[in-house]
Amino acid sequence: MHPELKRLWEDLYAAHADLILAGHEHSYERFAPQDPEGRSDPRHGIREIVVGTGGRSHDPLGLPVANSEKQNYDTYGVLKLTLSPQSYTWEFVPEEGRTFRDSGTGVLPQPGFSGGAD
Repeated sequence: MHPELKRLWEDLYAAHADLILAGHEHSYERFAPQDPEGRSDPRHGIREIVVGTGGRSHDPLGLPVANSEKQNYDTYGVLKLTLSPQSYTWEFVPEEGRTFRDSGTGVLPQPGFSGGAD
């Protein structure tokens, strides 16, 4: 997580955001739900997907950091999101001829969720 974005993460976490999409790196990386400190938070955390795979050269990725679930730095493609009232799904669709894929589902909190620690 970029330190200059910590305040934004804190605000989004307090507002019960579920998903952050970013394109600041020219690569693909998906993170498990986490809190503004970058700690795993499966119940209330925010999932981040960095998908900067639209055209320019790729940026190599180092070793995965905490909560990184999936990485790719050599495939162009787009992220397809499907949103519904209780969940969302994502699917990385690669350029023709490439095999890297990623997909999954996130469940949204039910109405009345108060956030914070249990």
